[in-house]
Parts: sequence; C-alpha cells; structure tokens
Amino acid sequence: LNIQFLIPLLLLLTISPLQAQTTNLAVAASMTDAVKEIITDFLHTHPDVDLRPNFASSGSLAKQIAQGAPADIYISANPGWMKYLKEKQLIVAGTDRVFAFNTLVFISDKAYSNLSINDLVNFQRIAIGSPKSTPAGKYAEQAMENAGVYAHLKKAKKLILAKDVRQALLYADQGEVDGAFVYKTDALLAHHAKIAFTIPEELYSRVSYPVALTINGADNAMAKAFYNFMSSAEATAVLTKFGFEPNRVSNLKKSEKR
Repeated sequence: LNIQFLIPLLLLLTISPLQAQTTNLAVAASMTDAVKEIITDFLHTHPDVDLRPNFASSGSLAKQIAQGAPADIYISANPGWMKYLKEKQLIVAGTDRVFAFNTLVFISDKAYSNLSINDLVNFQRIAIGSPKSTPAGKYAEQAMENAGVYAHLKKAKKLILAKDVRQALLYADQGEVDGAFVYKTDALLAHHAKIAFTIPEELYSRVSYPVALTINGADNAMAKAFYNFMSSAEATAVLTKFGFEPNRVSNLKKSEKR
C-alpha cells in the first residue's frame, strides 16, 4: 500500500472517533461555574469526550440555535426560551425538564441596612440584564413592576442594561452602578459587592432552569450521556455547592426511568 495513501487513512481513523464524540452545550450565563465543574466531573469517566460549552444569555442562545448554531443540549434560565425552541420543533420531545432553581437578589458594593425594592427610586444607576434576552433582567423587570417602581426608574433612565447577568454583576462589583439585580448564585461570586436585600418571592416568577436535548443532540450518544449525568448525585452536589437549589423531584423521576 502506497505510504502517501496510508498516512491520511491512519489520520482519518484516529480523528473520526473523537469528532463523533463532540458535544456542544448552550448554557445560560448564570450557570457558567456550576456547569464547568459538572463537565470536569463527567470527563473523569468519559475522558475522550469533547464537550464544548457556549455560555451566554438564554435568549441569545435560543436565537442562535434557531438560526442553526451547533447545540446538542440547551440549558435556559427561563422556561420561556425553552418554549420558544419547542414551538420551533428544535427540542426533542419529552426531554425538557427543570434542572434547578435560583433566587433573585439586589447587590451593591456599598453598605446598606433595611433596604427594600421600594428604596430603589432614590438610586441613580441600577444594572439589570436586558429583559429582552436575559431572564434575570426579565425577572427583575417583573419584580419592579409588581412593586410599583419600574415605570419611575425607566422614565428617569436609571436602569443600565447589561448583555447578561454576569455583566450586571461586574458593573456592581466594580462600583460602576449603585447596585444590580442578579441571581443569588452570581452574588456569591462577587469580590466587593454584597447582597443588599433578597427580592420578595411573591414579586416574580420562580427562577427555574429547564434543560433539554436539541434535535441535533437526538442521535449524539455522548450528549445523552451528559444529559443523564446532570441528574446524578455528583451534579446535584455541584449545584448545591454553587448556591442553586437542585430540582430533586425531577432528578428522582429521571433516575427512576433509567
């Protein structure tokens, strides 16, 4: 056999299995640190898998997937964007489930006592993720509307829109704004900013993170394996470590189906 043909053949045989194992993840920005650690744990038993996470706002990711961007698994910070992809028939039926829950808080690098959402009318610059694409921003908008302060803050142009919740966190942590609406899990990562107050849960819908296999991931064995791993005790421990509330009921049902 001619050596000129043998070398490309050997390279093809070596590379193809690795390419077949590539799995693309589209993950809400607020899940960045937790999912990175879950990936690390998964790779301990699946060292040859090529997991490629894309962290961004849920809305941006959903729109990317709708436009054909590679994604085998989608993790949203809002059920609305999962519904958006389901309506476009880009999600494998029956695979969408709530992965975890979170809490909305207000942070600042300044010290406050007895602060509430009604006091925000006295602030000058408040960061929130853009409500059009960022679930954290949508939850914050909902909370402010229900508290009766949103119209004033918007009219006075006191709301500073960030591309995602992590950018809002950064603005507050660097003192560029008076404070920011972020998730509790993000607040725990701040270097300077602290939680000024927790947003009353009756003011906004419960923050839930649905996960699902996309149509692209339907025939990807490793995507399915990672999707199932996300229900494991190891993944649940990671979620708890980073301040999320695992959806233990959903995980239990998933485990019972195996």
